[in-house]
Amino acid sequence: MAYPRHRLLPLIGSLLGLWLPGSPLPGQALTPATRLARAASPASYRAHLEFLASDLLEGRAPATRGGELAAAYLATQFQRLGLVPAGDSGGYLHRVPVIAHTPEPTLRVTGPAPALLRYRDDYVLWSMRNEAQVNLAGPAAFVGYGIVAPEWGWDDYAGLDVKGKVVLCLVNDPGLFDPAIFRGKVLTYYGRWTYKIEEAERRGAAGIILIHTTESATYPWTTVTGSWTGEQVRIERAPTSLVVAGWMRDSAAATLFAAAGLDLTRLMREAGQQGFRPVALPFGFEAGVQSTLRRSVTYNVVGRLPGRGRLAKEAVLIGGHYDHFGIRTPVNGDSIYNGAEDNASGTAAVITAAEAFVASRVEHQRSILFMAFGAEESGLLGSQAFAERPSLPLRDLAAVLNLDVMNLYGRARDIAALGTDQSSLGRTFTTAAAAEGLRVTVDSGALIRGAFFRSDHFPFARAGVPALSLEGGSDFTDRPPGWAEAQRKEYTDSRYHQPQDELLPWFSMDGALQQLRVILRVAIAVANTAAPPDWNPGSEFRAAGEARRR
Repeated sequence: MAYPRHRLLPLIGSLLGLWLPGSPLPGQALTPATRLARAASPASYRAHLEFLASDLLEGRAPATRGGELAAAYLATQFQRLGLVPAGDSGGYLHRVPVIAHTPEPTLRVTGPAPALLRYRDDYVLWSMRNEAQVNLAGPAAFVGYGIVAPEWGWDDYAGLDVKGKVVLCLVNDPGLFDPAIFRGKVLTYYGRWTYKIEEAERRGAAGIILIHTTESATYPWTTVTGSWTGEQVRIERAPTSLVVAGWMRDSAAATLFAAAGLDLTRLMREAGQQGFRPVALPFGFEAGVQSTLRRSVTYNVVGRLPGRGRLAKEAVLIGGHYDHFGIRTPVNGDSIYNGAEDNASGTAAVITAAEAFVASRVEHQRSILFMAFGAEESGLLGSQAFAERPSLPLRDLAAVLNLDVMNLYGRARDIAALGTDQSSLGRTFTTAAAAEGLRVTVDSGALIRGAFFRSDHFPFARAGVPALSLEGGSDFTDRPPGWAEAQRKEYTDSRYHQPQDELLPWFSMDGALQQLRVILRVAIAVANTAAPPDWNPGSEFRAAGEARRR
């Protein structure tokens, strides 16, 4: 039967609508990116996820039997796929030496109004050294936000030598209260507490105390005491000038300043204005920290799929952390902190990505580095250790794509990533998402909280390597508006960092595979583009990126 033209064209249109995003039309060859994306296997992903999240691995805590079993499983998978070992001594494991302190501190104010401050109520304090006992006595200085940012014309240390001093500073950055400076309410790295400690070290300070307010920290004092008391874990490293670091409650700091005839509220207001200069304080501190020490070793697991051609020495890194919290205090009768979503889901995706590259046989000029990071939950220790002691020069690392908490809730119409506003990777990500029929959305709350600085891509970004960290979408297929937000709240309130973060019967692999296909498209695009990604002009990591290239 012959169709009239006016009926034939709509029919063709409806048939074309049956083709999935990224699918070729009849007679067209698959592009390498589409071949790669299609090679990601849902069945394989689920199998890896089920094993990594099982009770057999006992929560995958660093330096435990469960953590070592997980590392061995990952190394075996990389070996099975024929990846080249890219760890230490010709193996797949990259050593991460860890030191744990359980601090018992004292802090006394010296000067015109001496006082003994109350641990946990007024302050928390920990040692920055590797010894069991450290002591410090020195004058104090208020350094505003503790920021040195030449691109903003900002120097909170200008004109004051703080060597041997204890510096007090504010958290967040001045944009919190003035949208015209820095990035407004979008937190920059200058606002993170980790940056404040690093800058104090660079300036030769002997100690640093961060003044806490709930508004500036974005979390209450109870979060401070919950996070910075008890065992503190970090990479074992050579000592610097910094002996101690800690936090002080704003009410305790206000009382301390008032006793010295100073108005902390006024100083805080002045610290947010251009031209602020640090203030030498008329008091000092005597601090002592007695620590119980525990040394151990955990591992990153690293494999490389070599590229071909002149760019083969460079690499694109696809990674995610495999650790969680192990076996701890029972909650509702369960003591195994399985970490199914956080982050067995991302680790399984790293293996599945490697399988897709091998199975599809797509050609890529740059090498692809697959990495499972250890000790992320202890403070990004595995990724930090690799950034400090990489198995390939950081100047040869083109990009980092981080997979931390995949979407196990079902198919979505959108997708997000942290860092799309920071580098040209954002444009590559948007193009890759469009090829999978997804639109890119931005979580403004994540920007305000500084979520970009809180996962394993960040140590690389800080070292100047453009990076993205994958996020879930918010517009789910066949779900009502607000459903995604309700699910995330339920996860945060009831399962996050709890034994209840387990594989649930209603979980779906569809959303995770959507995300993984986008990441695979980004990876192959970066691997085969002549020029590597670059930081955007307004990024605070651009200077580090230029220094890395030099």
